[in-house]
Amino acid sequence: MTFQNSEHFNRLCIHTISNKPWSMGKIIENYAQAGVKGISVWRDRLADKSPVQLGEEIRKAEIEIVSLVRGGFFPGKTEAERNAAIDENRLIIDEAAGLGAPMLVLVCGAVPGQAIRQSLDQIEKGLATILPCAEKNGVKLVIEPLHPMYADSRSAIATMKTANDFAEKFDSPFLGVAVDVFHVWWDPDLEAEIKRCGDNGKLMAFHICDWKQDMEDMLNDRGLMGEGIIRIGEIRCWMENSGFNGFHEVEIFSNRWWNTDQNYFLQKIKKAYLQI
Repeated sequence: MTFQNSEHFNRLCIHTISNKPWSMGKIIENYAQAGVKGISVWRDRLADKSPVQLGEEIRKAEIEIVSLVRGGFFPGKTEAERNAAIDENRLIIDEAAGLGAPMLVLVCGAVPGQAIRQSLDQIEKGLATILPCAEKNGVKLVIEPLHPMYADSRSAIATMKTANDFAEKFDSPFLGVAVDVFHVWWDPDLEAEIKRCGDNGKLMAFHICDWKQDMEDMLNDRGLMGEGIIRIGEIRCWMENSGFNGFHEVEIFSNRWWNTDQNYFLQKIKKAYLQI
């Protein structure tokens, strides 16, 4: 499936983690030269500059800030750990507001050995506590369900259904869901859950990469679109049929691609995106 290049390309967003070897200055410069219209900023990029300053530099390059990545990790073995996570998320919301990011992506967390139900309860309490802060700052919280292989320590939210349940329970325009094809492609109920999410007005983000059958690392060997088995174009149609009209965010963790020339990789991203 091929789309009209100009209109389709205007919806391309790239996460800064995808070009990890580059400095933030290089990312801004090279994305602008390549015509990339959107960027999602990972928090490690805030180490050297204030969110306000970095936001100004990105907008000066005529690139739209799509989201700040990432908050969450609410569960903890002790109350002190959980309270510390709450405080950290309030800080991250302030960073998103300063950056000018309309959304904060949440990887909601889990505790190894702890019952999934207990982690989900702690996530619910965490969301309830920080949601007023997000609403006050005008920052949308976006729950990203992760693949079940990360359910031990990264997120107890492993399906679109669970993410939708949370979004419906809070029923706030400042809480929605991110669909990352790497994490949810396998779900036989995905089309129905995307429609459910869209019907509720909760489809807030769409992340793309590919699932390689010969993946060597469960975290850092994601594929460039077209290198794997995910039916990305089909999922994109489900998203848009359900009302999504936002950016398509390329998010690739890959030691293999990080070890290549990043200008070459950026061109590969553009070509693969236009051929989804």
